Parts: sequence; structure tokens; C-alpha cells
Amino acid sequence: MDWVLVLASLLAIYIAISIYILKTGRFSDHVTFWGPVMMIRTSRVGFFDLFKPLSRFLRAYGTFGVAMVILASIGMALMVILSFQLTLTNIDQQAGSLAPQAVLLIPGLNPFIPSTVAVWIAFFVTLLVHECGHGILCRIENIKVKSAGLLYAVIPIGAFVEPDEEDVEKTTGMPKARMYGAGITNNIVLGAICILLFVALMGMAVPTNAPVVYGIYQDGPADRADLPTPSLITEVNGIGVATPADVAAVLNTTSPGDTLDLVLENDGTETAYTLTLDPWPESLTPQTGPRESGYMGIYYYQPEIVTSTAESILSVPGLLLFIAIPLAHLYNPVLGQHLMILTSPTPDVQFFAVPFPFFWEVIHLLFWLAWININVGIFNALPMLPLDGGLILKEGLERVLEPRGLKRYAETIISVVTWGFFAIIATTIWIMVFYHP
Repeated sequence: MDWVLVLASLLAIYIAISIYILKTGRFSDHVTFWGPVMMIRTSRVGFFDLFKPLSRFLRAYGTFGVAMVILASIGMALMVILSFQLTLTNIDQQAGSLAPQAVLLIPGLNPFIPSTVAVWIAFFVTLLVHECGHGILCRIENIKVKSAGLLYAVIPIGAFVEPDEEDVEKTTGMPKARMYGAGITNNIVLGAICILLFVALMGMAVPTNAPVVYGIYQDGPADRADLPTPSLITEVNGIGVATPADVAAVLNTTSPGDTLDLVLENDGTETAYTLTLDPWPESLTPQTGPRESGYMGIYYYQPEIVTSTAESILSVPGLLLFIAIPLAHLYNPVLGQHLMILTSPTPDVQFFAVPFPFFWEVIHLLFWLAWININVGIFNALPMLPLDGGLILKEGLERVLEPRGLKRYAETIISVVTWGFFAIIATTIWIMVFYHP
């Protein structure tokens, strides 16, 4: 179904429900509206008080979190500015490179985020741990919590904890910063834990070494013979094969124009195919030079791409690749096709031996828990209002400027920073989605 139709259907349902609630007054104790956003709230928030016996530990945790948020805030600010600079520098390549629905962070509509059970669970857990962080640190710092709930605008777009405004105003310095930074801290810590579990579990998956036909080059012998993908080569010219090296050994005895008899297994059924081999294209032998053997026009499944990517995630370059995995197919289709196994159900799971049932479901859940939590955490660290990073920056500015009698300028400074980053982000999105030179 077209993404516009899906979005229009969801919007129509949301509007109908909103009109019904506003006209009838039903659920008015628990449902209010903030512009077009529906707020579903409860005043039963005693849960947050359960953590008060851990006050000393949670204050230390919150202080560590503030330091982490400051570092993330600096990093995100630099990343946003650098991305804007690169977009302007390569404006011809970047212009219109994203579809409009890519801006909508709605699983299933956004082309980079599939609508799977793992994604939706991760989405809700991310919201929950973020707002629970704020609620718990409110009570640790003796700030009353009036209510908590969810925010809806067609789909759930967030959760909230509503602290007592007077208590928040009376709280200053590190206690307030700890409360603001707790949500980001929870997201990043949970994301880091999920990454460690993800890497550990992926180390238990044993990839196949079999000659799996994973892709076919256009207009080559395999393309003309309609070889199915993915499929397993079991025989070449009557000789049983178990690895790509076995296939290569037979192929090295052939010449362009020879026929090659293959037996392929696909969906449990073996089928024979006959190919007429071509000369090797020069584009595929730039370093080795001309090859005398025949050319089939296939490429094999390379499980080492998956395993090496998983192993590298604990390094800085690997972490950056991890964040980019859902977008990998944009800059490398083969890499993106291989790495899809880490994000959603694909036929590639048959090429790994795994240690327990539902292994890949656990992997997908851990991936999206890590990916969404880390991205939500670092985005919220941006030094702009109303994000948590902006609130911490505002509090820091007020504490620094107040002794010098300059506190009144804090609001102006944070407003300028906020509008500056908003302009940079909005311009970058506009170029990548709507601009056409």
C-alpha cells in the first residue's frame, strides 16, 4: 500500500478518535490535548518513590549521566554542523536524495525502519526508560511528580513525566541537571548493554562455508539461465562441491564458450541448469588482469561481512557503522543486503547455525533496542530547547552567569542556539528531501 494512503488512514482514525473524545468529554480525567497532540496521563505515580532508598547510588549515576550528556551534546552539535557543511559542499549529490517519508520516524513508513515486532517493542521500551529516568530522578531530588503518560499524534510520539513546576523552579544546579539528563543516560546505558549482548550472541552464530549463489550480474550467463537466488550449488559438471573454492577449481579448467552443468538446491528442491560461459569482464579483474577461465556471472553469499561487522561494533568505526546499518544499502547495495539479517527477518538466516530457537528474533530485538535508544539518547543531547540537552545548557548558563549579574542573558543565548540548530537541521532536511537544482 502506498505510504501516503497509510499515513492518511492513520491520520483519519486519529482525528475521528480525537473528535469523539472532545465532543463527549469521555476519558477527560485521563486524556487532554496539547494542540494536535493527545496526552494520555495518570496521576498514580507512586512507582517512582520505590527508588528513593537508592538515592546515593542514583545521584552518582545521575552525575555520571550529566557528564556523558555534555560529551554527547558536544559530539552531536559538531556532527550536525559537519553534516550541514557536507550537504552544502555536495549539494548536487545530496539534493533530493531522501524520500519525504524518510523524515517521518514511523516504522513501516520510514524506508529505513521496518514495521516489525522487534522495532515496536524497542520503540516503546525506549520511551519508557527515558521518561522513567526523569521520574525517578525527580523523586530522588525531592521534586514532586504530578502525572505521567504517553503522547500521541497519529502514532505514539513520546512519553512524559510532569513534575511540579514550583519544585522544578526551586531546584537548581546539579540536582536539576541530573533530573534533566536522566532520560538520556538511561537510553545510552541501555543501548550500550544491548550492544554488548548483541555482539556476544552474534559470536555464537556459525556461518556456512557452502557455495551459495547470492546475486547475479546482469546479462551474464547465470542471468540468461535464470539461476534462482539464493540457492546452493551442489554439483558442477557432475562433481560434488561443498565450498566456493571447490566451484572455482572446476571453473578454472574451463574457457569462455564452454558449457557448464550446475545442480542448484533451492527451497529443498534440486534443479539442473546449463550455462554457456562468457569471458571475464575487465571491470571484475582490475588487479589480477585478464582471466582465461570461463565466467558464470554470480557472486556468493559472504557471511564474513555479517560476522566481521558484528565483531567490529565495539570499536569507534564499528559503532558508527552500527548506527548506519539500516541505511547501508544507500551507499553499498551488496553490503546493505548482507546486513539486513541483523535488522529484520530475511532468507539469509538459513546460512547460519544458531545456538537456540528464536535466536534471530532476539538478535533483531537487541539491535533495535540498541539502535533506537542510542539515537534517541544522542539526539536528545542536542543543545537546543525543548530537548534535554538544551535544558541542561540553559541551567548551566544560568548558574555561570548568575554570580556575575548576567543571568537575564541566559534565555537569549539559549534561544539563539536553539534557533540556530533548528535552522541548520531544517535546511539540511529541505535540501535532502525537497531541493532539486
